[in-house]
Amino acid sequence: MPECAEPVAHSPLHSEKLTGAAARTRRVPPPVAWGAAVGVVTAASPLVFWWLDPSTVYALGLVLIASVYIGFAVADGRPKVIVAESTVASVFVVVAAVAVIGSVRLIVVGLVGHGLKDLWQHRRQFVANTRWWPPFCVVTDWVAAAIIAIAIVAGVDLE
Repeated sequence: MPECAEPVAHSPLHSEKLTGAAARTRRVPPPVAWGAAVGVVTAASPLVFWWLDPSTVYALGLVLIASVYIGFAVADGRPKVIVAESTVASVFVVVAAVAVIGSVRLIVVGLVGHGLKDLWQHRRQFVANTRWWPPFCVVTDWVAAAIIAIAIVAGVDLE
């Protein structure tokens, strides 16, 4: 009787092949695990800056995470990438600024939107040499957005 072949999986964020039990019980890729941890820290960041309104702290964080791609675009070096990423970052700056004087709900919208942009970036690789960054960032964005949304629904004053 022929032996069954061991299942083989290819990890999209690692070059090694997984076989046997490892293929069946894949580990969470490090960028995803770190993204979840940073998302929790992002959601808790107003605790560190207690003298600022939480909406201001979250707005500053949204601007920070959106602007990281400008650095990647400059490292990429193509003018069209620099212009595109700077324009997208500017949109998130406007969303963050409006959230400070409006509603912290816009931060949740901004984080979800940035996560969608990260998914697009991961699929298209528009900015060169960012293979690991989009999975990290989408998880960071969405974990933080989920925690902030839960806090809003629970009635926590984040304004």
